[in-house]
Amino acid sequence: MKLGYFTMPVHPAERKWVDTLREDREAVILADELGFHDAFIGEHLSDVHENITSSMLFLSSLVSDTKNIKLATGTSNLSQTHPVLVAAHAAMLDHLSNGRLILGVSPGALTTDAEALGILDEDRNQMFQEAIDVILAIWEGEPPYDIDLPNNRYKVSTSRTMALELGVGRLHKPLQQPRPEIVGTVLAPYSKGVIAMGKRDFHPFSANFLLAKWVKTHWPNYVQGKSEAGFEADPADWRVGRTIFVADDEKTALEYGREAANSPYRFYYEQMRRKLTRSGRLFVFKSDKDQPDNAITYDLIMDNLMIAGTVNSVVDQVLALREEVGDFGELVYAGMDWVDPALAKRSMQLMAEEVMPRVNAALSGESAVRAASAR
Repeated sequence: MKLGYFTMPVHPAERKWVDTLREDREAVILADELGFHDAFIGEHLSDVHENITSSMLFLSSLVSDTKNIKLATGTSNLSQTHPVLVAAHAAMLDHLSNGRLILGVSPGALTTDAEALGILDEDRNQMFQEAIDVILAIWEGEPPYDIDLPNNRYKVSTSRTMALELGVGRLHKPLQQPRPEIVGTVLAPYSKGVIAMGKRDFHPFSANFLLAKWVKTHWPNYVQGKSEAGFEADPADWRVGRTIFVADDEKTALEYGREAANSPYRFYYEQMRRKLTRSGRLFVFKSDKDQPDNAITYDLIMDNLMIAGTVNSVVDQVLALREEVGDFGELVYAGMDWVDPALAKRSMQLMAEEVMPRVNAALSGESAVRAASAR
């Protein structure tokens, strides 16, 4: 099982933007040094807490300061940018990073972003589908372009003005061929979008704020999509996000990871609860659709979604998660505001150097036992 990193991010509004951007960069650089496989970075235009406005711009600032970690948009909100721009910018970032780009995609959920861009009343899910079709057509095609897909608002052509002998009129392709890995974040139980991901060989990333019982529903849909496309689903392609804090002692794990008034995890989930209530999506925290909203307390959320403890405790909790949801290829560690930088860095270090080796040793032992039983 690989270890990944994801941050939305979520910072207190009173913090200086220059400081949180520096901190978020430092977290990815540390993840690279610790051997994390990839780092997903979210983007929003109009949120003072989730304040990275362009994941690609942010990731480009990390190319020279990282060596091995894959740099992932988490996500590029495709309803908000013309697909020619996404295709061209992603292709350049893939070359800048020497083939380390992962393109995470979504429609873009924040309504104030959509209103600011004048697309609040548009079907942004449809815009997303149309945009990804055009991005792939650009990467697969050659000039003269004549991309005019059925029922697609985006028409792409350079045929009227191209001069290929001058190098004008050709759109750039990524370094990775035939394309970079494409990942879609999954936010809903029983998401039908996962079926579409399977059909197109996009890879699912189950969100860290979704109950494990709902995360479990994503894999059968992915298997269905892959099967309908004539392929076998590989658990290695499935990412599962979790909110994790690892400490050297249980008291610190409980205080910083949950109880303290200034806990970054408390701040994160109180923000998420308020935002999901406002958007009518509080169901992601519910174990039953009929559960009343007022039953979704902070303690209930933390009981269900937070993994915190010493190394041994976190290993046990990760293995229990895997037992509940099934086999998956990457555990994605959710990054928080660094209220205490030393504790935040120590948690990432313990996760990479202590927790994951023990988790993988346990999984290897489990596989060996199954293999022996089959003989």
